[in-house]
Amino acid sequence: MHPNPAFRADDRARHISFARDRAFGVLALSTDDAPLLSHVPFVLSEDGTEADLHLVRSNPIVRALKEPQTVRIAVSGPDGYISPDWYGIDDQVPTWNYVAVHLTGTLERCPQEELRGLLDRQSAYFEERLLPKPPWSADKMTPEALERMMRMIVPCRMRVEDIQVTWKLNQNKPDEVRLAAADQVESNGQGSEIAQLATLMRGA
Repeated sequence: MHPNPAFRADDRARHISFARDRAFGVLALSTDDAPLLSHVPFVLSEDGTEADLHLVRSNPIVRALKEPQTVRIAVSGPDGYISPDWYGIDDQVPTWNYVAVHLTGTLERCPQEELRGLLDRQSAYFEERLLPKPPWSADKMTPEALERMMRMIVPCRMRVEDIQVTWKLNQNKPDEVRLAAADQVESNGQGSEIAQLATLMRGA
């Protein structure tokens, strides 16, 4: 996380809402060698204290879950390059604006009988965003096919114990400078989800 306190607003509800809405991140588990990483969708509770997810049974992280493990999920948002020319003031340097929320806590395997409920909650969460399409559900699968797929994955739950954030949106610049950069991000930017990044910069 960025050390500048200007980029680390104390707004827990906003951070939780951001992570819940993205619902996808990089799960990291430390080991004696390189960290184990897995890109995972998850369902974060309303209060941000629990994240439910599933992993492929052959995932090395699953093998490490013979006992609960301390893990982190890094959730990334919009990001983009900022040219110093966009500020309209002298003696500036290039930088990169971005949003990130890190969830840290304890991950453990759940009983296998909890898997179907987790999958139903997870698919319902994403399917409801696709309205007016009738939502997909596991009931559309044959029981045999569903059972075969479910044998390949395991349910997990993360108890979230800490949330760290970076909202790096040029809050350390004067308003007119930040807004000028936001206009350039929207019209000439390079990065990910630059229109949303520009919107966030304007509201910073």
